[in-house]
Amino acid sequence: MSTTQTNKIETIKASSTKINEVDFSNLSFGSVFTDHLFECDYKNGEWQKPVIKPYAPFLLDPSTRVFHYGQAIFEGMKAYKDENDDVWLFRPDENYKRFNTSAVRMAMPEVPEDIFMSGLNQLLQLDEAWIKKGKGNAMYIRPFMIATGTGVIANPSDNYKFMIILSPVSSYYSGEVKVLIAEHYSRAANGGIGAAKAAGNYAAQFYPTNLANKEGFQQVIWTDDATHTKLEEAGTMNVFFRINDTLLTAPVSERILDGVTRKTLIDLAKSIGIQVEVRSVLVSELVEAAKNGSLKEIFGAGTAAVVSVISGFSYQDVYYELPKIEFTMALQLKTKLENIQNKLEEDNFGWTVKI
Repeated sequence: MSTTQTNKIETIKASSTKINEVDFSNLSFGSVFTDHLFECDYKNGEWQKPVIKPYAPFLLDPSTRVFHYGQAIFEGMKAYKDENDDVWLFRPDENYKRFNTSAVRMAMPEVPEDIFMSGLNQLLQLDEAWIKKGKGNAMYIRPFMIATGTGVIANPSDNYKFMIILSPVSSYYSGEVKVLIAEHYSRAANGGIGAAKAAGNYAAQFYPTNLANKEGFQQVIWTDDATHTKLEEAGTMNVFFRINDTLLTAPVSERILDGVTRKTLIDLAKSIGIQVEVRSVLVSELVEAAKNGSLKEIFGAGTAAVVSVISGFSYQDVYYELPKIEFTMALQLKTKLENIQNKLEEDNFGWTVKI
């Protein structure tokens, strides 16, 4: 290994690369990682010297707080390589802000912008060869932070570890998605941590999603915890409904994540003349629209899949199939967004940031 010092980030380069062992034409999402990772510890009330080093496992004490009290947060981002071999991030400021919003809610220290952004930039530069050109190809970026203090007393940790790992990805297609509308289980509650990207939010979804899978559904559309009458999110994604030619989506709240893809699609839709309403959408409204034929589309929105089209939903043991439409809003918005991300279309919003 060779060690260099750049902008206060120590860099320890891997002695060899794994890139030649990877089949980039057959990637399973989030299962392959690059040669290096970024790491910075928080101790004694302050952030320590950051380091980029070879990707490898690390040891933790069995009493480490993250195992016992769940202080763990993360983000999901992507980087893209254009036809000129330039690398671009998409709205990284939004992910950075949301990361620290999550940190505050989970009683964790905020990560300084220079550590987050400099670490991300230098890590991407070092493993730039892993980012492949072509629409659908990207580098999935996973910043995360865990509590590393030891002891099983039920208090916030005093030590933390912030890390960034990178995973090359190709086009993510989930196939036909049928969903079950939740009538009992909830993703989040008022006063809870639904608006934070906390690890426990996702763990709590697995059981009801498994139940839905056994009934032949791929995901759950979550409803509000108090009345189960308001539609909120689909699986781990924000969700949009097209009734006639109007696009509907729930407002963000303590229960609903402020998705970067969600807010991007809203802005894109408005820019091309699609009417958008950000308001509570009732289950009864959706069922009635499905019955009278005014419900045209449902799709999820998130970093991994960008847009995930939903072919039908079930509520109270009745299944409603959506119509087959040749020119969908989902495809129109996804194409426009991916063109901007891949620099195939002018970015009039200032969303793309060059590495």
